[in-house]
Amino acid sequence: MVLPQEALDGGARPWSPGLGAETWGRIEFIEAPVCDGCGLAFPYDLGEGVRCAACQARPRAFDRARAACTYDDTSRELILRLKHGDRPDLGLLFARWLARSGGPLLEEADAVLPVPLHPLRLLSRRYNQAAEIARPLARLSGRPYLPGALVRRRATEIQGHKSWRSRRLNVQGAFEVPRRARAGIEGRRLLLIDDVMTTGATAEACAAALVKAGAAAVDVCVVARVREAGNLTI
Repeated sequence: MVLPQEALDGGARPWSPGLGAETWGRIEFIEAPVCDGCGLAFPYDLGEGVRCAACQARPRAFDRARAACTYDDTSRELILRLKHGDRPDLGLLFARWLARSGGPLLEEADAVLPVPLHPLRLLSRRYNQAAEIARPLARLSGRPYLPGALVRRRATEIQGHKSWRSRRLNVQGAFEVPRRARAGIEGRRLLLIDDVMTTGATAEACAAALVKAGAAAVDVCVVARVREAGNLTI
């Protein structure tokens, strides 16, 4: 209330809370039309509910996915500040982005939950970056927040620089729904939150565990996604 508002990216002082004008102008937000399955941007409108060739060829464990922006140098820097730079305050900014890009998914969701970290990694980072986005998003939308509905039961290797097949094998069977949490997800449509989607392997592993435990369906919202799976990693 007393000190001047500072930009979250460290740029020029903004008129309102958020990014500086220069960084904001470089963010490549994803707008419709997009694939109804994975959220990949289409060059032109193919009609409502159309899915890309990859989604048609290999159905995923999650129903739909949406991303706020493209994963590039600008968005990567912001996400890494949240993930490794001790900047959990960026979570609220990203939550507002997801409230816009994932609006239809959020309206249909019965509850919101984050992709979990393994306890050892949570101990080293001190917070889960996906939870720092999911918590304010649930509050903004008035949806229940279920941080303990899904757990990572084994420590997985960092997904960066792995192939599509290696990513799937790395997270296969890594997630589960605790018995005490099953009643809270049975028959419900869940919205899973993460920071980045590359191949979608992590989202699929999480969704498979949730559906196996009784969830009616799982949608996914991420801050950023690559243009084509495998191009970029984090």
